[in-house]
Amino acid sequence: MTTVDSTQSDLGTGLKTRHLTMMGLGSAIGAGLFLGTGVGIQLAGPAVLLAYIAAGIIVIFVMQMLGEMAAARPASGSFATYAEMAFGHWAGFTLGWLYWFMLVMVMGAEMTGAAAIMGGWFGVAPWIPALICVVIFAVINLMQVRGFGEFEFWFAFIKVAVIIAFLVISVLMVFGLLPGTEFVGTKNFIGEHGFMPNGIPGVAGGLLAVAFAFGGIEIVTIAAAESEKPAEAIATAVRSVIWRISLFYLGSVLAITFLLPYSSIGGAKSAAESPFTIILDQAGIPGIAMIMEVVIVLALLSAFNAQIYATSRLVYSLARKQDAPAIFAKLNTARVPNNAVLLSMLFAFASVALQYWNPAGLLEFLLNAVGGCLIVIWLMICFSHLRLHREMEANGELTVRMWGFPVLPWITVAALLGLTVLMLFDESARGQITSVTVVTLALVALSFVTRKR
Repeated sequence: MTTVDSTQSDLGTGLKTRHLTMMGLGSAIGAGLFLGTGVGIQLAGPAVLLAYIAAGIIVIFVMQMLGEMAAARPASGSFATYAEMAFGHWAGFTLGWLYWFMLVMVMGAEMTGAAAIMGGWFGVAPWIPALICVVIFAVINLMQVRGFGEFEFWFAFIKVAVIIAFLVISVLMVFGLLPGTEFVGTKNFIGEHGFMPNGIPGVAGGLLAVAFAFGGIEIVTIAAAESEKPAEAIATAVRSVIWRISLFYLGSVLAITFLLPYSSIGGAKSAAESPFTIILDQAGIPGIAMIMEVVIVLALLSAFNAQIYATSRLVYSLARKQDAPAIFAKLNTARVPNNAVLLSMLFAFASVALQYWNPAGLLEFLLNAVGGCLIVIWLMICFSHLRLHREMEANGELTVRMWGFPVLPWITVAALLGLTVLMLFDESARGQITSVTVVTLALVALSFVTRKR
């Protein structure tokens, strides 16, 4: 029998199922939902719903496979630990550091965006609110894990509440039940441009635009190791997160395509240009642009906070397996890996600085690599599950099960490879495959060097 990573027995155990659920929602519902939704709609029209459904199905299958492994063998290294169990040291090392790299780069972009908005509010340089926020998050992440979970729960709850309010108002507007509105019908949803104005190529382009919208919910399985009853908590949290995110994304896109003409929807560079803002403004909500700015900042900061947590636990897990310096495996009196948290904060600062410095070619290369990281991670989750499933079943470890094994797991692999082919044929996405290939191969090579040392 493959041994389970023992790191979960040393960390704190204060997280509840509601914390895990909100952490998954908070990390996946970022500013991209509020600002980037229009990009996919612009490419595919209302047919972008097909792209979201396809992406959602892929993510649901990946998360069910990951949930099966995490419920059976909770570990702070999550998918990196399962990859090592399935394929050996090189796989765990590569996947752990690849996800860490991806989150660090995303953290830098998120804090840069949030700081720019907050700097505008107070008339100060963006680095000042960035510094204040990073210090606050350092304190939160050094507390007992239950305190972190409670903070993140309410942080993410605000975003979820806004989306629910948006959906309720949108339904009332569609049916003309809100004062000053009239029944919309399908005049925008189908309209003069039709359901699929740019045909199949438009839907393919829309799929590339939205494929990684759900990225971040993997953090739920990292946090499971610090829950009170890991096997039960992960089963409930995974099921809850994947369906709620599907509802929020699909519901929001459906509302936008019903209420706004296709020709008026595009990418938003500010809160005022967000489709959410435009619709709520039509509903007569006063000061909605400012409200949405606040929501977008909270969305960015909530995701940043969850990612600080995830990166620190990954480094802690890697240090326990001697794939990172031993100093990062030390816990403070609250049973929190404080050195690993401080490392994440340091690299968060470095990533923010890189956004401002913007050396020619480097930042573009690194951010392109981020775009392809999820493909590699999701594929490795599928392969790890295919390798470990029968062993876990024989040992009687399974409390969560992936449906239709092995057919659906292999269909998921085929879908992810198909998405990769689409990216290779798309000039704007091709660089992501090139960059992540270079980064992944470098980590694989490094895994053999560190193992020998």
